[in-house]
Amino acid sequence: MESEIVIRYGIVGVGMMGREHMTNLSHLRSHGAVLTCVADPHPASQTLALQLSESLSVPSSPPLKVFSRHAELLDSGTCDVVVVSSPNMTHFQILMDIIAHPKPHHVLVEKPLCTTVRHCAKVIDAAKKRPEILVQVGLEYRYMPPVAKLIETAKSGKLGHVKMVAIREHRFPFLVKVNDWNRFNINTGGTLVEKCCHFFDLMRLFADANPVRVMASGSIDVNHKDEIYEGKVPDIIDNAYVIVEFDNGSRGMLDLCMFAEGSKNEQEISVVGDIGKGEAFVPESVVRIGTRAAGRAGVETLKAQDERIKYDGLHHGSSYLEHLNFLSAVKTRGSGGAPAVDLNDGLLSVAMGVAGQLSIEEGRFVTIEEVLSVQ
Repeated sequence: MESEIVIRYGIVGVGMMGREHMTNLSHLRSHGAVLTCVADPHPASQTLALQLSESLSVPSSPPLKVFSRHAELLDSGTCDVVVVSSPNMTHFQILMDIIAHPKPHHVLVEKPLCTTVRHCAKVIDAAKKRPEILVQVGLEYRYMPPVAKLIETAKSGKLGHVKMVAIREHRFPFLVKVNDWNRFNINTGGTLVEKCCHFFDLMRLFADANPVRVMASGSIDVNHKDEIYEGKVPDIIDNAYVIVEFDNGSRGMLDLCMFAEGSKNEQEISVVGDIGKGEAFVPESVVRIGTRAAGRAGVETLKAQDERIKYDGLHHGSSYLEHLNFLSAVKTRGSGGAPAVDLNDGLLSVAMGVAGQLSIEEGRFVTIEEVLSVQ
């Protein structure tokens, strides 16, 4: 059944992920989502966005408005919601401008919320003064069907008190982005912020606790070492081990390798409680659940699916489900609709990454309190 409420969307930053959002929104027309405008300073990205818009459009669609600056988009009055999918280092100023704008715009901001804890905190303070604005952080890995099933299993108590969370991401190197912005820590926040905030967010969910301290070891061993940009060699790490201790005694571990293209699964997640164990595999989309009492013979294997997904895209349908959830929250904002992933979630996922980066640099445990105090 078609929605009677139409929500007009604008996208700031139409590089690879921005265009992914465009495609997701095209599959949500029946839910009332309409993309009306985009903003990007790069002509090539503007052209690609226009071409994509034409391929996705339906006869009744209004022409897509294209702006060079996010301020022009905000002043145009052509959207109710802004999706921020610009480079990481631009998030802070764009978010501050959206929140301060006279016309309220709801916001879905791609991960990471910002590249520093200080900037995350400033965004949170600004948003508190505009309670009518809904801001959701794009930590969409929560919505991947096998991950969502494992979260549901852990929350149900079937595994008991979660004691250990181990997440392995073995994948390909960072992709090429506009002006190669993602090759440097100053722009990304560092690999453990840029990429791994997803996994730190998941650790918090599974442990149902907040982080206390972080210890990490990592380096740049294979990727990007022979690349030079304006005389500078990339400094983003391509592999790491990260240990996180939580305030309820649980522990998490991340095993990251970005030169592991020969992997069957890109993500493997293990959650172990005092009663049982659950595992999720992506993109295999399989979940395995077992108990200590039943042993190996009692392990159940499930194929995780979500029939609501109309477009798989780059993240196995999770971006579609994220948009579906966010759109519902926007529509019900007046009656208490709230973001599923809020600004505090975004802050802590960044803080854990920052702590990991600092731990690698200084070779020591880094407390979250220490990281959060730098504002």
